[in-house]
Amino acid sequence: QVQLVESGGGLVQAGGSLRLSCAASGRTFSMYTIGWFRQAPGKEREFVGAIGRGGWSTSYADSVKGRFTISRDNAKNTVYLQMNSLKPEDTAVYYCAASSYNDRPLGVSLYDYWGQGTQVTVSS
Repeated sequence: QVQLVESGGGLVQAGGSLRLSCAASGRTFSMYTIGWFRQAPGKEREFVGAIGRGGWSTSYADSVKGRFTISRDNAKNTVYLQMNSLKPEDTAVYYCAASSYNDRPLGVSLYDYWGQGTQVTVSS
């Protein structure tokens, strides 16, 4: 089992940057693909990006490609989401999640463990 805790959210002006962290417990952290999702009020939870077990492969939603970067440090059991050039439409609760699939799945249902989420608010 894996427990995930997100941190680093907050309020930022448009064009600014934030780095979210996802800290995991458990010795098997490196066996999981880690995904980032977000959910805005009144909207469904959507895929932001994911990173494979070894940290060498990543996938991103078109809406964040070129602005967001995911990395992981398996020695620290932590995954990061660096968000640059933030836009008001990036405002949402951001979640990290762990999946046993190795191909960086996009579907919410393919992730087994979830963090509690961290709020990101981008003002215009």
